[in-house]
Amino acid sequence: MLAFIVRRTLWTIVVLFAITVLTYLIFFATPGIDPARQMAGRNPDPQTIAAIRHEFGLDRPLPIQYGLLMKHMLVTRDLISYTTRSEVIPQIIAATPVTLSLVFGAAVIWVVLSIITGLAAAVLKGTIFDPLLMILALFGISMPVFWLGEVANLITQDRLHHTFLFSWVPPLGYVPFTQNPAQWFLHLIIPWLVLSVLYIGFYARVLRANILETQNEDYIRTARAKGLSGRRVLLRHSLRTSLITFVSLFGLDFGFLVGGGALLTEVVFGLPGVGFLTYQSLQNLDLPVIMATVIYGAFFIVLANAIVDVGYAWLDPRIRPA
Repeated sequence: MLAFIVRRTLWTIVVLFAITVLTYLIFFATPGIDPARQMAGRNPDPQTIAAIRHEFGLDRPLPIQYGLLMKHMLVTRDLISYTTRSEVIPQIIAATPVTLSLVFGAAVIWVVLSIITGLAAAVLKGTIFDPLLMILALFGISMPVFWLGEVANLITQDRLHHTFLFSWVPPLGYVPFTQNPAQWFLHLIIPWLVLSVLYIGFYARVLRANILETQNEDYIRTARAKGLSGRRVLLRHSLRTSLITFVSLFGLDFGFLVGGGALLTEVVFGLPGVGFLTYQSLQNLDLPVIMATVIYGAFFIVLANAIVDVGYAWLDPRIRPA
């Protein structure tokens, strides 16, 4: 298992290196595009363009340009946004706790509720509760997060804000956990619920299908023949095998959300996370911030893939490489 983790870590490093090279080629080596002009933002002056061209060695060979870009982005971390005249990496570092707070809270909700719903639907197969649970899950899957977020804001911030149901809901925004844990929780509870609705429905349907698929497997029949209780067979054997697909999907979705996939939720609820930062940089054509957030997002997605592979091997030793 240790050897597998080491090999997977080395492969992750190789993939991240390839992503940084590809990012550089897209933004710096695309024919017909002047990267200095693009990095300088809207309506730049010639002096700024010349300074950027010199700073990033745009008149030098491509490997040197790549090295200078990575130096500014990853080593000295002094990459400048020429739109806001501020350093890019500190902006991402400041926005990361907001995104992590949003995604971690939503992930806890959707994992717990989807497992409970999926198990209940599988156990209650053939009863009226099974289709009802799946219909509710289908409703959740069908709701776009930006629409659901706007509806939640309309109800909690406007129409019913002064009623006893939602008078506790604070204005849109974010309060750091270290500053006020109670306000941190109150500001995020509605975004958590909105972001998790889609995933609860989808994961519950996937888990139910996987559990039902395992019911006729040989190892399940053997466990029952040994006299194990139905609850033990379900939780220790059927559920564990069914979680392999669950873990795969969770790792990819979690990495995607942390890497900027929660952009719509952050914009709708005014959360100053990485997604919101990416949204602002796209509006302003702020190339340095766009490049940095692309690499940031790729890091979390690749890391999530690596963790998923390790989770695979832990859940089912048969898939570990020899």
